[in-house]
Amino acid sequence: MANTIATQVFREKYAKATLENALRNNLVAEAICKVDRSDVKVIKSPYMTAPTVTVQALAGTYSPADFTTTNDTLTVAYEFLVSEHIMDFQSTMADFDLFAGRMDDMMANVAISIDQYVINKLTDEGTGAYTTPAGGFTTAANINQIFGDLVSKVAGYSDAYNNLFLVIENTDLPGLMVAGATNGFAVADQVIRNGKVGSWMGVDIYVVRSGTFTNTDIGDHTDQNSGHRVFGVKGVATYAAPRGIQYEEKGVTGKTGKEIVVYGYVGFKLWTPKAGLIVDITIA
Repeated sequence: MANTIATQVFREKYAKATLENALRNNLVAEAICKVDRSDVKVIKSPYMTAPTVTVQALAGTYSPADFTTTNDTLTVAYEFLVSEHIMDFQSTMADFDLFAGRMDDMMANVAISIDQYVINKLTDEGTGAYTTPAGGFTTAANINQIFGDLVSKVAGYSDAYNNLFLVIENTDLPGLMVAGATNGFAVADQVIRNGKVGSWMGVDIYVVRSGTFTNTDIGDHTDQNSGHRVFGVKGVATYAAPRGIQYEEKGVTGKTGKEIVVYGYVGFKLWTPKAGLIVDITIA
């Protein structure tokens, strides 16, 4: 019994450390959104219509205007999970740490799936729009124009000074690297963290796997984002993940070994007044 308890405690500590690693190193959403890990299921952010300023000749009279208040709401509506049963003989007979290997894969895949959901929702809900020159990011000659055009979309707004971001896929990197060799942007020298490979014109660049921008159903949400990328201001959207990614290990009657489940609850909202600060990019 002592060995069983000690093993369980070790696994829980290992899982916690691995979960933190999965969150910090695999989620671009962690870097570009505000993150809420409270146990609150519904987050409300009320906003009001903007006041209208009247300019008139000196008269000393005025007409009071009406205004409205709207509740923007984020609801934690989904859970992302994966579960497997590892038989005792499988882990005992393996010539490597089967448990650790499976845990790493399960946690990383849950994290990546959450990231894909958030990135696609952000792309869909942004009301800004931009189409690249032909060849998109893969054509080095386009790079300076694309970044200049994108930055101009949000320049002048106070939120824009909270840091800008661009999320692209790994297939877009060749054009950036060639252009970088001319402009002094050393992609190869950057340490990748949260998918970030560097900055250009003050824009932090994050790289995700090919196929992250997708035309698939995620939950009850249908994405049409293949061939799209996303640019905007950090922190104008909120990604809710109550308690982060979690892990459970259970014995099952009639079977040796353990049943393992890794899961995370997720909600997302691009707050309506800031929707124009997120730009849906179409690759020409």
